[in-house]
Amino acid sequence: MTQNVALDLGWAPSACTLPTAEQPLRVAEFDALFADAVQTVVRLAPTRLRLELVFGPEHAARAAELAARENGCCSFFTFTLTIADGGLALEVTVPAEHVEVLDALAERAGAAAPA
Repeated sequence: MTQNVALDLGWAPSACTLPTAEQPLRVAEFDALFADAVQTVVRLAPTRLRLELVFGPEHAARAAELAARENGCCSFFTFTLTIADGGLALEVTVPAEHVEVLDALAERAGAAAPA
């Protein structure tokens, strides 16, 4: 897999406690979720992103598990998984000082979403 170094550096800020060797694996896990499940990417605010996912229990479980692990090493993230009216969405919020991390996440998710 070819990775964009600039995005990867924005993805893992100094506040991240995930061991450096594990960071590319986590990025790959997010990339796989984005490729398999993201339908649309909506930037609701500079610090808030909404990912509309393909509805299904497997995508909900995968997004929840990945969000929980990511929050364990980058506690500045707030993830909200919403399952309602036959839809599935993952909202990601960060404090203003980590907007560049959300920018990188939005760009990666957008690149994987259908045109």
